[in-house]
Amino acid sequence: MKKLLILALLPCSVAAADLMICNGEYALCAASGSTPTGKMIAVKGKLFREGMAVCPVLTGRSVANGALMKNSCDAPPGKVWSLFSTVSEAPQAPSWAVAPLVKRSFILGKDSGMSNQWSFLCDKQAKKVNGVTLASCYGPINESPFNNGHIKPGTTIITDAPVGVLNPVGGNF
Repeated sequence: MKKLLILALLPCSVAAADLMICNGEYALCAASGSTPTGKMIAVKGKLFREGMAVCPVLTGRSVANGALMKNSCDAPPGKVWSLFSTVSEAPQAPSWAVAPLVKRSFILGKDSGMSNQWSFLCDKQAKKVNGVTLASCYGPINESPFNNGHIKPGTTIITDAPVGVLNPVGGNF
C-alpha cells in the first residue's frame, strides 16, 4: 500500500495519463544496479548514457509508463518490460534467492550514478539461476523516471539496491 501511495503522489508529468497497469510477465529491477554499456539511449528526445541491469522476471500486476511503451503492455517475443511492482520481496543478486526489498536513499554525487529501468525493454535470458528467469534490461543512467530529464548531483535517490551496487536502479522521489 505504501508504494501505491507513493505512485499517487507522483508529479503530474507521470501521474494520470501515462500510468497504466499491466498483468503478466515483467522484469523487476528495483534491487539491481546497472553497468554502463558505452552506448547512448534516447528518452523523449534527450540523450543519456545507457546502463544494463540484470533483473528477475516476475509474473503478476505491475505499473508502467504507457508513454514510453506506446500504451501497450505487450513485449516483443523474447523480451519483457521492466516495470514497477508493489511486491515486498523478490529474487536478488547474486544468488537470486527471494529476499525482502529494503528501501534506502542516497545523494547522487558528481562521480556516482543511478539508473532508471522503468518501462524499458529487456532481453529474457535463456538459462535460469536458482529457478529464476533473468532479463538483461537497458535504460538510461541519471534520468528521472518522473519527468524524463537529467538528474543533477545533490539529488536524493530512493532504491531497493544494496549499498555498493553500481548505478542502483531507483528514482528521484
